[in-house]
Amino acid sequence: MFEAMAELEALCAGLAAERMTPAERGELEAVHEELRALIHSGDPQHYHEVNEAFHATIYAGAHNAYLAEMTHATRYRVQPFRRAQFRNLGRMAKSHVEHDRVVIAILRGDRDGAAAAMREHIMLVCQEYQVYQVYEAYADPL
Repeated sequence: MFEAMAELEALCAGLAAERMTPAERGELEAVHEELRALIHSGDPQHYHEVNEAFHATIYAGAHNAYLAEMTHATRYRVQPFRRAQFRNLGRMAKSHVEHDRVVIAILRGDRDGAAAAMREHIMLVCQEYQVYQVYEAYADPL
């Protein structure tokens, strides 16, 4: 599922780099800055909620309703796995750095760069979830 999610999100980010209006780019920057402020809060649930808005802003910016619908549906399927990764130490800050690469590429209008940065971000989410699973397995004394 994460492989499919990575490709769908990469396509959205690439199209957003080409199609976002100036107002949508401003909205993306604002949500990105809100996430930056939340890094220090230590509240993974709130970060997760704003993170959802960040990704939804990119889907909308692709200006392809069918693609946005498929991406939301796939994102919903992987949601339990994605949410868990924010409990890993330092993950919120790492996520923000990954988002920063996506935002910079989108703002530059760099379709290929935005797609590559988003693809890498989603695959790192998958890896972080795997780390979380291992930690939980060792933390649970049965």
